[in-house]
Amino acid sequence: MVVISDEIKARIPDFKLGVIQYNDIVIGDSPQMFKGRFQLFLESLKLDSQSVQDHDSVREWRAIFKTLGIDPSRYRPSSEALLRRAYGGKGIGFVNSAVDINNFFSLEYGIPLGIYNAGNIFGDIEIRLGKANDEYEGLNGRLMNMNGKLLSSDSCGAFGSPIVDSKRTMINDLTSSAVHLVYVRPSMNEDEAKKLVQAIEKMFIQIHGGHSESYIVK
Repeated sequence: MVVISDEIKARIPDFKLGVIQYNDIVIGDSPQMFKGRFQLFLESLKLDSQSVQDHDSVREWRAIFKTLGIDPSRYRPSSEALLRRAYGGKGIGFVNSAVDINNFFSLEYGIPLGIYNAGNIFGDIEIRLGKANDEYEGLNGRLMNMNGKLLSSDSCGAFGSPIVDSKRTMINDLTSSAVHLVYVRPSMNEDEAKKLVQAIEKMFIQIHGGHSESYIVK
């Protein structure tokens, strides 16, 4: 079960989240066809005449961070950080099939996404603002103090964020079940959000097999 805290809903009434649960999946290297598509997409971004700030999704997520009391210039949404790398011609390396798809859709839609090893998540997931004792080792190798930041947590504490995720729930080649959190734009209506989430779900299952279910939490 995934819930959004009352504090977030009070500050952003239209806040919603796409959730996809995958089971019996097989993680490995991304297929060459997908890698080719990803590379072509990155090349198209380099040729794009607009800047990162021109993206409606980037502006909206920066505004969300400000409303929640997070400085988006100091703690950028992960989607904006990826777009800045792409526009700057910096490589976005391939990690594994799950992470690569996550990054691809984050760039395409300009929204943060998180893909997590469900085997290392315990109890319900809550989307909330961090407290003083919320910290974890991030995928960037740093100890992240998540006080006041938007995050996802389970019964063991914080494990992810649209800023940077934790090593505790990272995906690897042994992962057979996963949870995908899709931070859709609050300005999207529920039908638009469902279609976006289902597009991600469809490609993920095409590449990884298994079965899945998805829904919108608001």
